[in-house]
Amino acid sequence: MAKLKDRIKGMAPLKTAVICPTDENSLRGAFEAASAGIIEPILVGPEAEIRDAAQKAGIDITKFEIVAAMDDKAAAQAGIDLVKTGRAEALMKGLISTGTFLRPIVSKEAGLRTGRRMSHVFIMDDPDYHKPLYVTDAAVNNVQSLQTKKDITQNAIDLFRLLEGREPKVALLSATEKAVPDIPSSMEAKELKEMAARGEITGGIVDGPLAFDNAISAEAARLKNIHSKVAGDADILVFPSLEAGNIFYKSRSFMSNAERGGIVLGAKIPVILTSRAADSETRLSSAALALLYARKGAQPS
Repeated sequence: MAKLKDRIKGMAPLKTAVICPTDENSLRGAFEAASAGIIEPILVGPEAEIRDAAQKAGIDITKFEIVAAMDDKAAAQAGIDLVKTGRAEALMKGLISTGTFLRPIVSKEAGLRTGRRMSHVFIMDDPDYHKPLYVTDAAVNNVQSLQTKKDITQNAIDLFRLLEGREPKVALLSATEKAVPDIPSSMEAKELKEMAARGEITGGIVDGPLAFDNAISAEAARLKNIHSKVAGDADILVFPSLEAGNIFYKSRSFMSNAERGGIVLGAKIPVILTSRAADSETRLSSAALALLYARKGAQPS
């Protein structure tokens, strides 16, 4: 993630509505991102709670604009209004539930939707892997139809090409490397691979189904006699469900100290969606990712 921060040097800060920064974690994340010149925050939420959190944490917010909102729901809508009036370029989640934060963003009235399903990508610098891993979707889509998975895959490919400037190797994960009717995710992976072969998913080398070991370990792929350009060298891991992706992401974050940042894709603006338990470094990396994404103009039509 350090390389990502180097790439945003000289870019104008991203005007960001921070929704409900009413605890030290989210407030400090916004403060540090502002201090680093990554964002220009507008703090949105119950004003007394924001000021109280700042006082308790010893964080100086006197330079930041505060837009008062009586509760989480009102704060989420106020953030949308700031975007619609051009006062904010991005949205960042604070101490607010994901559902409450995202609901107004995905509504048709907000005007932030594109022709593609919104999805989330984490970028992880894992000490046990030889290059950055793009992990999707571990945060947004509870129900993932085949069409949704198609959009999830395409969103991740587009982000990778934007940031890395090359064609990614995409692993469609399941519990097996064979398409088995009793394992629905393996059948969906097979269909997604066929979509890519037909040009319905573009810009990446897509293969699946692949079990997790086959996707990241060349030795495991060799022992299983798997011949694939993706096996053992995946850039993007497309998980079969939000639960699987979320468990993987959190296990690597909390047990292996993998550095990470994440962003919601498929909207007209960057949406920074971090866990309420995320540390300030994760929030800082996510803000840097959002700035780079916004300035490079990657939003789909």
